[in-house]
Amino acid sequence: MRAVRVLSCSLAICAAFSQAIAQAAGLYFTDRGVRPLGRGGAFVAGADDLGAVWYNPAGVAEAPRELLIDASWLAFSSTFSRETLARQSDGTESVYRHGTVTGTTPFLPIPTLAFSFPLDAKGTWIGAFSLIAPYTAISSYPLTDSRGLPSGSRFLLVSLDGSALVSPGFTLAWKNSRLRVGLQASVLTGTFASKVVFSGNPEQNVLGAAEAPQYDALSTMKVGPIFAPALALGVQAILSPEWRIGASASWQAPLDSDATIDVQLPSAPFFDKATQTGNAAHVKFSLPPIARFGVEYRPVQNARIEVAYVREFWSVHDRIDITPRALTLEGITGLSGNNGPFKVQAISLPRGFRDAHSVRIGAEYTLAKDVISRPTTLRGGVAFEQSAVPNNYLSPLTVDLDKVVLSLGAGVEATPKLRIDALVSYVVSAATYVDPRDAKVPRVAPVTGNPTDTQAVNGGSYAVNAWVIGLGGRYRWE
Repeated sequence: MRAVRVLSCSLAICAAFSQAIAQAAGLYFTDRGVRPLGRGGAFVAGADDLGAVWYNPAGVAEAPRELLIDASWLAFSSTFSRETLARQSDGTESVYRHGTVTGTTPFLPIPTLAFSFPLDAKGTWIGAFSLIAPYTAISSYPLTDSRGLPSGSRFLLVSLDGSALVSPGFTLAWKNSRLRVGLQASVLTGTFASKVVFSGNPEQNVLGAAEAPQYDALSTMKVGPIFAPALALGVQAILSPEWRIGASASWQAPLDSDATIDVQLPSAPFFDKATQTGNAAHVKFSLPPIARFGVEYRPVQNARIEVAYVREFWSVHDRIDITPRALTLEGITGLSGNNGPFKVQAISLPRGFRDAHSVRIGAEYTLAKDVISRPTTLRGGVAFEQSAVPNNYLSPLTVDLDKVVLSLGAGVEATPKLRIDALVSYVVSAATYVDPRDAKVPRVAPVTGNPTDTQAVNGGSYAVNAWVIGLGGRYRWE
């Protein structure tokens, strides 16, 4: 039992690290950019400004002298009503229902910054520098639930505050009268921060002491500096004045980064003299290639309609490998009779992700000059996006449900060179229930590098509410 207690205490380190890394795995809640998302994310064949750096680098060829600055706020909230399957010593089972908790995000505008310039006198070759950040929900959950009891979500996520990920990149584009081609090199960089609570108690029954607050260990994890290069290739073909097609493909190198983990050990008596020695670790996992295809139709000069398809190959994200480096727990009462150290072992966590697809349709219509004094373009779009996370792997950390994204936007030519853009998107998703019998996110114990058969903690009901509100500007000069 003493050895089991030590292994359970090590949850506070390894489990905190593994859970927080999951959100850094690129679960971007929706697509990005004020103008492109105003078209429902259908911006592959018709990409013709620097918003193309995310969707199709070939579109940079249409923006030889441009500065683009925009920012969007992902106003995200979710509710989690946890249910846990309790197994008694006599073999009987019952479902224990925890109180509801709500996760929220701070007001944090997510930016796009891009600048392009011609590389030759004819404007055949165009270069562009860009700096973008993914549309990821930086969520926080309370430590107590709606009944004032310790929150069931605390074992999955407390806070992601302090995370900062950006992708600086350079795009090289070429064009002739019928074809545009773009190649982009970028790197995902920054840091990722998380707080999460895990139990240091060896008991597995829910109604007993397994989740007693005196066994809680609040853990703070920071990953970085992250450095994960990426490449993207895009093409556009002008078939006729009315029709054009586009396609792009991107590849992201695995995230392979150092990290630090600091743990506030439980207040239970046999941890009174316990300490953590060392805080260094290493993490590695794969991020998905992404393929995009679009067809745009321009029935008249001032109208554009695009249908696009996106495939994200999340099945490559099959595991997270975590390797602590000289990370030990010392002074735990009863360990080998001398309070000696326990070295935390490497583990490999199954993720169970699947390939995900998205279908979008978007349109733009520029109002006639006799309707409004300033040239104004109205936008609208709708997208269906499948979640990459199977239901039995859902958790407050990775709440990504199948969803429909409804978008409206507008662009006003404030001057002949300056366009101001605005966006409002609403995310529609159905509440989802994860049967605790099918839940797959366990407490993790690093026993010789493998998870133990522990109680799953992600069963219950999930609901999401999200808006994207954006504002930006594009400046072009001759």
